Amino acid sequence: MTHQQSNQNLHWWQRGVVYQIYPRSFKDTTGNGVGDLQGVIEKLDYLNDGSTDPTSNDIPKSLGIDAIWLSPFYPSPMADFGYDVADYCDIHPLFGSLETFDLLVTEAHRRGIKIIIDYVPNHSSDQHPWFIESRSSRDNPKRTWYIWRDPKPDGGLPNNWGSVFGGPAWTWDEKTGQYYFHQFLKEQPDLNWRNPEVRQAMLDVLRFWLDRGVDGFRMDVIGMIIKDTELRDNPPNPDASPDLHPDDIFGRHLHLYNEDQDEVHEVNRIIRRLLDEYGNHCAIGELWCDLPRWVKYYGENGDGLHLPFNFRLLSLPWNAEAIRQSVEQMEAALPTFAWPNYVLGSHDAQRLATRIGSEQARVAAMLMLTLRGTPTLYYGDELGMENGVIPIEKMHDPQGLHFGPDRNRDVCRTPMQWTDGPSAGFSTTDSSTSEPVEPWLPVSADFESRNVDAQSAEPTSMLNLYRRLLWYRRATPTLQAGRYMSVDAGGDDCFVYLREHPTGKCVMALNFTDQSRTLSIPNIKNGSLVISTYLDRTETVSNSNLSLRPNEGVIIRIE
Repeated sequence: MTHQQSNQNLHWWQRGVVYQIYPRSFKDTTGNGVGDLQGVIEKLDYLNDGSTDPTSNDIPKSLGIDAIWLSPFYPSPMADFGYDVADYCDIHPLFGSLETFDLLVTEAHRRGIKIIIDYVPNHSSDQHPWFIESRSSRDNPKRTWYIWRDPKPDGGLPNNWGSVFGGPAWTWDEKTGQYYFHQFLKEQPDLNWRNPEVRQAMLDVLRFWLDRGVDGFRMDVIGMIIKDTELRDNPPNPDASPDLHPDDIFGRHLHLYNEDQDEVHEVNRIIRRLLDEYGNHCAIGELWCDLPRWVKYYGENGDGLHLPFNFRLLSLPWNAEAIRQSVEQMEAALPTFAWPNYVLGSHDAQRLATRIGSEQARVAAMLMLTLRGTPTLYYGDELGMENGVIPIEKMHDPQGLHFGPDRNRDVCRTPMQWTDGPSAGFSTTDSSTSEPVEPWLPVSADFESRNVDAQSAEPTSMLNLYRRLLWYRRATPTLQAGRYMSVDAGGDDCFVYLREHPTGKCVMALNFTDQSRTLSIPNIKNGSLVISTYLDRTETVSNSNLSLRPNEGVIIRIE
């Protein structure tokens, strides 16, 4: 591949690394068991203390994160934990206030950290004033702000679309005698983006937060905001699993008419123009579609999203060949103006260390932080946090409550593990009783050994691997701006690739197996092995033969 850019010409969202924070689960400062924005402020130095790149081989004190993405903190009934927004321009009291948010922006910017917030354009809460007006009568001015339809002549649903969270995507409103559409919970009615007034109101939301200093937006299910004008039935999915839950109507269909409509790109261009008015800001989009359709979200001339989220690695078999092919396919599909990105963890996915094992999670860290493009990390993955164990009586996730524990997303949302103290240092004690507070979700059982304090003190820990990789990436233009090329080193169970830049070359060799491997890598004479995922060796590489231990990845700097 030949994509390469000057490091000086890269925007902050190209050079940097994004770290997703689920605010409910990061740090509780009020003693109510729920994380808050003040907790994020208190932990900013953990993410990036504003120091310059370390000049020695000492382990850095902070991660060296460049931007944080905050999951929703808006006023909400919490039917879907903030993705049911009741007011787009305020803060839920659980999380703080607008003054707290303004302080967070100030303190983050002082440390060189950009702020990205969740923008939820597809749907609001049914408690939002807009929807309360919309459902009040058929002739209310906001009736057409949402999607209302009469029953079919036989009294049936308007079409066969299913809700992501189970059952049909239509709910009957007795008062006005029509159905309203909700792609998710019935408490999350979909906005009608074909209405110019809705577009204007939602663009005003972006302006509100841009004026408060926000640097970018992660746009929730952005590919779903435009629906087929005729609301045609979706065809059946011939590849649907026979083991789907009986109520999973969504999973049984191909989504030809409820998402990824061509007209959505016009909306993305409008959003992009607005962000460009404010300068160097970033639009990130949550998308689930095939590669040829996904690429279109960059826009025809780079006038769409800056970063359509690339989730492909989340669902692939974890082996070298599958990962290499995915990277190669994306690199080949990207137009010259498009910038790649990678995601291996999120608030909707099984924890990385659970999916692929704790040993390979170290290899995944090196992969994410050395491929060309912008990585998005998920809080706690830098500790190797695994899925939490959530008793049924403590489940909160509406998807898990409907479909069962196998679809429960609470497992990846458990509290961040800071110390070996009560509630892993996530919550303070109750000021009235001096008793430890029970967090909103149970803390993982391994918190006494798997926490920030313990791993900071262990030189070869997962946390210190992330710190070394992040800081080395920051200090190495090759890993930020260099072109990518895979390398044939013999064998299909190791992934070897080159990053090349006028300032230097780096070769990454990643062993995806639990067996030792010896590779033959051309042209690595006079190389220096600078980081191993074991964090226990640096050495000169003077020939093309390279030995990798089980589950080991290395970075070799070529002189």
